[in-house]
Amino acid sequence: MKMLPFPLVEEPDDITREKGRMLFATGSEFLKGVVAMNGLPPADRLEVCFAGRSNVGKSSLINALTGRKGLARASNTPGRTQEINFFTTADSHYLVDLPGYGYANAPLDVVKKWQALLKQYLSGRQSLRRAFVLIDARHGAKPVDEEIMSLLDSAAVTFQCVLTKADKVKAKDRDAVLNQVRQTLSKHPAAFPEIVMTSSEKGDGIATLRSIIVGLE
Repeated sequence: MKMLPFPLVEEPDDITREKGRMLFATGSEFLKGVVAMNGLPPADRLEVCFAGRSNVGKSSLINALTGRKGLARASNTPGRTQEINFFTTADSHYLVDLPGYGYANAPLDVVKKWQALLKQYLSGRQSLRRAFVLIDARHGAKPVDEEIMSLLDSAAVTFQCVLTKADKVKAKDRDAVLNQVRQTLSKHPAAFPEIVMTSSEKGDGIATLRSIIVGLE
């Protein structure tokens, strides 16, 4: 049987699952929002970031990962939040929430300022181990998602695709979405070769994502 490119990540074993659970069981807290590079916290711990277009479910995913419902808050207006938000997990990790992209209503100068900050952050943050690019499983990858993927390619930052809202997709439609996402990822050299399927509402894939994060070095 031919192996599919970009397969779904396999479920973690019990030991790895428990390590992931324990990492987040010690508690996560909001640290600060950053609007310029000189505001970044010290790069003294392992860091992962989450990127995704507006309304992809990024805040819900971070809340599900940390087990804290109100930790990351979604803005009702796409593009309103222009800060890079840092959260601490245990004494060893930063979770970094990047502003939602793909906002048509934000002023052009605001968009340019955010894009410049994002490029600086991605290319200059030595403690950043992986970016998670969130894609809505109902819609697949959009051109705006490819823009962030290309930016991660040029910054040489490994990124992993996380499909969100998997519970909203009918089983018969899932393969078509996966195939479309796989074709998109195949064009990007920085793409990690496995996909994570998640549902923040149902808890699907959360243990897998925690296990991935705890396994990074």
